[in-house]
Amino acid sequence: MTEQVAQYVRPDVAEFLGFLNGQEGPPMQELGAETARAMIVGLGQAADAPRGDIAKVEEIMIPGPGGDLRLRVYDNRPDREAGPVMVFYHGGGWVICDLDTHDAYCAEAARQLDIPVVSVDYRRAPEHVFPAAHDDAEAAARWVADHFPCTGLVLAGDSAGGNMAITTALALRDKPASKPVLAINPIYPVVTRNGDWQSFRDFAEGYLLSVDGMTWFNSLYAADPADRRASPLDFPAEGLPPTLLVTAGLDALRDQGRAYAAKLVTAGVPTVYREAAGTVHGYICLARGVPSAKDDIDGGLAALKALIAEVAK
Repeated sequence: MTEQVAQYVRPDVAEFLGFLNGQEGPPMQELGAETARAMIVGLGQAADAPRGDIAKVEEIMIPGPGGDLRLRVYDNRPDREAGPVMVFYHGGGWVICDLDTHDAYCAEAARQLDIPVVSVDYRRAPEHVFPAAHDDAEAAARWVADHFPCTGLVLAGDSAGGNMAITTALALRDKPASKPVLAINPIYPVVTRNGDWQSFRDFAEGYLLSVDGMTWFNSLYAADPADRRASPLDFPAEGLPPTLLVTAGLDALRDQGRAYAAKLVTAGVPTVYREAAGTVHGYICLARGVPSAKDDIDGGLAALKALIAEVAK
């Protein structure tokens, strides 16, 4: 076991964590899924920035493997010609979070990237266990490729959604959609069920996402650790599209994200790796509670915009 070392924590992150950890009450995993969902919505309302002005936000329903799927489309220039489109999968351990918790980030991505963003409302556990969310993620990407005016897909997502960006790209690598996957952008993704990481020990509790919380998520979604969709780190990555992989410095998932970036490089995948030092898992939804998160969001989107421009020539 590696000895724990002191970690850099930004002042606004320390203040936010101090407030959060000072709240009384049981942890999320003791509350049940419905109460945990309500709690995360409340946190988002307090800690995230508002959506801001954007020309178009529209919800549509599409057929999915388990019934209709809801998509939310963001576009700051709705009269554009066909070009790249982002398909976004929100995080939340396949249990909590929804279109609304990631509304502000998706709008910001549409504005800064100057492309449409399609956010996917996939099925969640415990009502729908593995592989329901993954099936919905792939189905949504294929639907966008077939029916949305676009030249290619950018698959993105955070945490559980980062996992689905990767695994959907793997599925479309092996059985291509009608439009190519131009790039992927996993943000602090889940890439393995193996918990033997120093970052798991360093950030087991007190840093927003706890190891006990992750164990609870995993028990509800009940993914098969031998399945590629649960543990893409354990399977070949050759042939994946150019990737911008982002981690957070104070995140239990940090080290597995670093390992997956290294795996991509070894597999010959053009890879850009960024780490938001001194901040926590979930920062893309904390732009008000952690003001410095805005710089991380802006930097990540600037890097993604450059990557899209390179691959969409």
